[in-house]
Amino acid sequence: METDPEPGSSLRRRMALVSAWAVMLCISDLPEIVWSAWSGQPPGWLAWAKVALLAGFVVAASAWRRLRPLRSYGVVLLGLFLALRLSAWVGSTAWWQGHFGGSDVSFTRGFTGIYLLDAGVALVVIAALCAVKGRPRHFFLVKGQLDAPIAPVPWLGIRSGESWRTFGWIFALSAGAAVLVPTVFASVPSAAQIARAAPLLPAVVVFAAVNAFNEEVYFRASLLSTLHAVLGTGHTLLLSATFFGLAHYLYGSPPGIVGVLMTGFLAWLLGKSMLETRGFLWAWFIHFVPDVVIFASYALARAQR
Repeated sequence: METDPEPGSSLRRRMALVSAWAVMLCISDLPEIVWSAWSGQPPGWLAWAKVALLAGFVVAASAWRRLRPLRSYGVVLLGLFLALRLSAWVGSTAWWQGHFGGSDVSFTRGFTGIYLLDAGVALVVIAALCAVKGRPRHFFLVKGQLDAPIAPVPWLGIRSGESWRTFGWIFALSAGAAVLVPTVFASVPSAAQIARAAPLLPAVVVFAAVNAFNEEVYFRASLLSTLHAVLGTGHTLLLSATFFGLAHYLYGSPPGIVGVLMTGFLAWLLGKSMLETRGFLWAWFIHFVPDVVIFASYALARAQR
């Protein structure tokens, strides 16, 4: 008769699973979504309540053995949300607004201000990951095996024996097309608009690259590296996809449930690539391609003024 080599391990895993999901949902945009639906603008204290919740969770995970496998998860998320609060404060200062804010600021200067702050948040998350995981390869901040096998997904047409060398390009181009088609149908730019926006193309590419890098750090690498060994592949990918999808409900392009489903599915693919290649490059590139389309649409909108 076989016995459980580690009594209580199933209970500990279930507790870790429930705790990880509960924390993620509480610190995600779900509270803002519910508050906006019921009462309008979410209160300013809500962001600090999330910081307090994460701080309490880190303390609990440090003190309670059954939650200890989630301590790194809590530490990294606490670093992320503290960095977001600091970024919001810096961005609201008169000096910052004087240099990067205002309705008359240029396309390049305005987005430079946004992504300087965002890069600072990503650097804090990287520092937290270094503290809890050690070397960059332990949190996927390496190129990875670009021709790694891709686990079969029959409903996506991925069969056994396929590799990321092929499907990385397919996913990147498909993601770009999925954004491009509705963008073009929403507003077909004139030749004059395209000519006015063309000088902004280098900035478009840079901002898309930086945004893809930052979001892969704090939406993907942070969660996958701290949860995969605890929850397993399926739950980790689903949790990270939900977190990313909810972040696009209020402010996505498109917003609402369609935005959640589109970005959630993209996040699942990006997480799958990171786990299976043990690296960052395919996830960054697949994210970068649709971001180029999105930032190009911003540049074209600016050219309409």
